[in-house]
Amino acid sequence: MSTVADKLAKKSTHKTPAKQVRLRLVYIDFWSAVKLSFLAAVALAIVTVVSYFLLYLVVAATLLPRLDEFFTSFTDGGATLSQYVGLPQVMAFAAIIAILNLVVVTVLGAVTAGIYNLAVKVTGGLLVGFTSN
Repeated sequence: MSTVADKLAKKSTHKTPAKQVRLRLVYIDFWSAVKLSFLAAVALAIVTVVSYFLLYLVVAATLLPRLDEFFTSFTDGGATLSQYVGLPQVMAFAAIIAILNLVVVTVLGAVTAGIYNLAVKVTGGLLVGFTSN
């Protein structure tokens, strides 16, 4: 008896000629580019906040005690660096950076789509080749 795996193995040995198609990318939809760049910016914002959190944990565990001693030597013990650089301050700064990156990356995606659509009128578009297996 022939199993499904045997039938698939016979199919894979039979080579069919691959059809090649060459297409030209002549338009990028503006709103699709904005949505895609916004989604990429959200992912970047999440990575930014998490990386700031992890970096703060490493710095707080390794360098912050030494920096506190160094800072208190200049301020005669009146203030410590950990009063000014704590987890809430670092996370607020990370959130501000993430929001700014969100806006900038979204706008850059929209601008890039607009520039490409204008450049297509001069260059004729991007030639892309596809093949079927």
